[in-house]
Amino acid sequence: MVSNNLAVLNAMDDAATQKYHFVVLGITGMGFFATTYNFFCINAITKLLGRIYFYDPLLKQPGRLPQYVNNLVNGAALTGTFCGQLYFGWLGDRIGRKKAYGMTLIIIFLSALFSGSPFGSPVSVIAILCFFRFWLGVALGGTYPLCATIMSEYANRKTRGAFLSGLFTMQGFGIIFSGLVPMVLSKIFLIYYDGRPFYQYPAHSAQPQGNILWRIVLMVGALPAAITYFWLRKLPETARYTAVIKPDPKNDAARDAVSDMRRVLKIHVHEDSDEEHKISKFKAVNSYPLWSIPFFEFHGIHLIGAMCSWCLLDIAFYSQNLTQRTCFQIWV
Repeated sequence: MVSNNLAVLNAMDDAATQKYHFVVLGITGMGFFATTYNFFCINAITKLLGRIYFYDPLLKQPGRLPQYVNNLVNGAALTGTFCGQLYFGWLGDRIGRKKAYGMTLIIIFLSALFSGSPFGSPVSVIAILCFFRFWLGVALGGTYPLCATIMSEYANRKTRGAFLSGLFTMQGFGIIFSGLVPMVLSKIFLIYYDGRPFYQYPAHSAQPQGNILWRIVLMVGALPAAITYFWLRKLPETARYTAVIKPDPKNDAARDAVSDMRRVLKIHVHEDSDEEHKISKFKAVNSYPLWSIPFFEFHGIHLIGAMCSWCLLDIAFYSQNLTQRTCFQIWV
């Protein structure tokens, strides 16, 4: 029986890179893919929403979303991510990374489907769309800390940085598909449902079938979440959570962690005759709460440095991607 929690962590750090590490990369990477697709696919349909719901014959130009409506549609999901990152980051420490990640995937699946469901007046369509986009953002925000945590806790010491880099590259693929899927679907719809230029038939320049197209684009975002959830069910909870963070009233956390990891990875746990001293030292060093002076003494500079780096990156990353329609305006 293995009783040394610290030995489990060392075994995970020293484990050779194996096939299952790439499986975990796929499971977490699909979460990042779903996140960026659902975030940025809204750019491709805002113009269509304006054509369908905000056409005014008196203006003699194609319908456009009012600026405040455009800001609401684009900003609803982004607002939700702030709440989701805080809540699901906390929840991952309480119920486990796997369970919390599974919850975000379920919410993404349902919110993406319901985002394409609103009918009625323009006001009700936009209101319902923003409501579900907000909850979609909450779940998307939760995938960021959870996916990165799961991947880093599965990876070994030598390749942890490489696997995290691979994880974040899935954001790029999500952005590509957020533009590619609407383009392909639009071309298919245009082949089957021919449209007329606005100057010839102003009231009919946006085909009625366009009201179906934008819904499909949003609902496609549920597909990667469903696929990822199917894979996630077979993924054991991370050993680091089971051995160190999960409540352990029966004192068998290390045994459970080793049992879980040996089902998917080849690891060798070394027994240590000086284990009691190391466990005591490990717990003493890591027993401080998050909001405490010891935490900021040990990790404050790392936390602030990472926060500032992400802040500067995301100012450009999200503002540019969410305002492409305005930045690269094409008048038709």
